Amino acid sequence: MTLSDTMMAIEIVAPGGPDVLQPCSLPVPVPCHGQIVIRVAYAGVNRPDALQRAGAYAPPADASPLPGLECSGTVVETGPGVTRWKIGDKVCALLPGGGYAEYAVCHETHALPVPKGMSMKMAACLPETCFTVWSNIVMRGGLKAGEKFLVHGGTSGIGTTAIQIARALGARVFATAGTDEKARVCEDLGAEAAFNYRTQDFVTEMRKLGGADLILDMVGGSYIPRNIKALADEGRIVQIAFLQGAKAEVNFAEVMMRRLTITGSTLRPQSEIAKARIGAEVEREVWPMIARGALKVVLDSEFPLRDAPKAHERIEAPGHIGKIVMKVEQG
Repeated sequence: MTLSDTMMAIEIVAPGGPDVLQPCSLPVPVPCHGQIVIRVAYAGVNRPDALQRAGAYAPPADASPLPGLECSGTVVETGPGVTRWKIGDKVCALLPGGGYAEYAVCHETHALPVPKGMSMKMAACLPETCFTVWSNIVMRGGLKAGEKFLVHGGTSGIGTTAIQIARALGARVFATAGTDEKARVCEDLGAEAAFNYRTQDFVTEMRKLGGADLILDMVGGSYIPRNIKALADEGRIVQIAFLQGAKAEVNFAEVMMRRLTITGSTLRPQSEIAKARIGAEVEREVWPMIARGALKVVLDSEFPLRDAPKAHERIEAPGHIGKIVMKVEQG
């Protein structure tokens, strides 16, 4: 049973900047069939949250309108048909929304056990990035040991996770970053080389190596045709975001002649079944990486839930490295 009928949450009062994130009081969510209610300890902060806040990324019709795509916490209620979890279990979970609150609801198959020995703070950093990285570089991108893998934004939450997972899979890992300091962080995490995109051309650098077999890109815009140039023959691009925009001019004759693959995905709109499939693979393949120390959380900063505007200012600033979380203080 939950401890209260109401909860504190952070809502988006209107599309806009970080200041539109305001505290509110809402009913505690009630679980439907197959769902669990989590008393949130920490909520992860991700770029899609900022896009939703700005009015550029609407939640699915059946999702909470509150931002927040991942959390860690304790199961306090189970809906009909739930078989995996019981009240009191410690979990981290991928959410369709609603993480910026004292309680959140999700399907039981989208929650995973907090890795042994890991704090709730660190566990809240795992679901969104691990589901995204695994589903895109392995399930969609087909990354294999020995292949050359390039990730843009190597010090983002996605980037730091992708570098480590790709390295654990035996790939040769490369990254781009905006400063020499960030490039060194990428290399410390396991990248064979990281390129400062302000002073180096990643296309030239990757062509020297024979081209990338797989590129994970969240930049888009001018990077799209450059990514094609940076690929090896029969290489693949997986697009997961468009920080520079979703449109570009592409010469598809080159795609055809070099047998390239361009694909992409977004995680949030996928079906419960699809996310459950991803979650099962993440638990089977990625959780052992954490257990043996091959994957560690890179934490940038922590904020109280009431300071959600400050957390959003941080994630939109150029200097952050790794994940940002908010601590949910409950009375």
